[in-house]
Amino acid sequence: MSDYTIAVKYAMFFFMITMFIEWLSSKFLKQKVYNLPDTISSISSGMTNNLKSILKLTVVIISYQWMYEHLAIFNIEASWWVYIIAFIGIDFANYWTHRWNHEFNILWNRHIIHHSSEEYNLACALRQSISSIIQIYFFLYIPLAVIGIPGKVMSILLPLHLFAQFWYHTRLINKMGFLEKIIVTPSHHRVHHAVNDIYIDKNYSAIFIFWDFIFGTFQAELKNEPPVYGIKKPANTWNPIIINFMHLFQLFEDAFRTKKWKDKFRIWFMPTGWRPNDVESKYLIISSNLENKKKYKTSTTTFLNLWSSLQLLIHLGMQFHIIYLISYFDISLYSTYGIFSAFEILMLYGLFFVSSIAAFTSLMDNSFHSLITETLKNIIGFSLLIYFPEVLNIYRDIEIPFILPVVYLILSQSITVYFIIKFSKDKKLSFSL
Repeated sequence: MSDYTIAVKYAMFFFMITMFIEWLSSKFLKQKVYNLPDTISSISSGMTNNLKSILKLTVVIISYQWMYEHLAIFNIEASWWVYIIAFIGIDFANYWTHRWNHEFNILWNRHIIHHSSEEYNLACALRQSISSIIQIYFFLYIPLAVIGIPGKVMSILLPLHLFAQFWYHTRLINKMGFLEKIIVTPSHHRVHHAVNDIYIDKNYSAIFIFWDFIFGTFQAELKNEPPVYGIKKPANTWNPIIINFMHLFQLFEDAFRTKKWKDKFRIWFMPTGWRPNDVESKYLIISSNLENKKKYKTSTTTFLNLWSSLQLLIHLGMQFHIIYLISYFDISLYSTYGIFSAFEILMLYGLFFVSSIAAFTSLMDNSFHSLITETLKNIIGFSLLIYFPEVLNIYRDIEIPFILPVVYLILSQSITVYFIIKFSKDKKLSFSL
């Protein structure tokens, strides 16, 4: 099991505990910062990103270790000052990674999920991308490799740097005095997540706010301009899989629709939001109006809220189960079970997991597509149970009773059918993605 996978396992416990503390604090302070469907969507998004990472579903063009072995001029030992230099270097690289993700059409799809929530809370921090499947910013770490920062140092600091960006996604902490000039605070990052004109594309820094001061992208939070959260083109869905690819889908649509071959090519590399003139005039996209903006809301019931919450808990358990299975299969990851390897079984489990999240979040959308995705999920689920019973192992020789996942799959399908019929009768069933 990789160091990152172990870090994810413990980080998820920490994230859940701190979100619970934030929720309790918001109740005490009488501030509503959590919305159940949005929270479920956010945490579900985080789990899909974790799945992508722990199953290593990312194409690495050039690894840091390769650059270190071939480009390093110095051979330095891992000491405290090396960690400080590396951390600052990682933070500098993250500033430009983040900024470019905002500034170019083709790169915005890698980041849109993180800004898609119309709330701002710790759960929002978990909205991380599954669409960034290719590591394209390796060149930003070349200077660190050249001076000889060991790969072991980077492997420790990279997840720590990522997890350290969690805490400031909150509305419950006001400005923090002199720290506002040094580190990224909740106030700074609230600005970054806002769609107000004065706040758009500001405060890209991850840990040290001085990068924004240096490169001219800093904006303080103003008392007379409360941040409004979300994205210019509202996602209008709780399904994180759809949100991950909605901008990419729009780019493909616009590239197909425009009549100019030049625009078919340059649309990908133009500033985020740019569209060809002949497409923009004919296919309008309605952006958020801050003055009378209404947050996305769908029809729900107490039963649906309880079922969606239960689904979230079940999938949290599944995530830890997948992490365990990686360790269980670790010795013989490519040994075969029937005609498939352990790795392929894990991939199938991952597909089940993602389709399941798509199904129950689409059900929160009152969408007919939840029935289609739920059916696909159950086909995959029963296939796993029948052909690869190894996935039932939870600890050494202890296995989940076969009947339990069978009952869950049947119950999940039945409840989905029930709500599809109900939404149809209430004329609230949606057929759009």
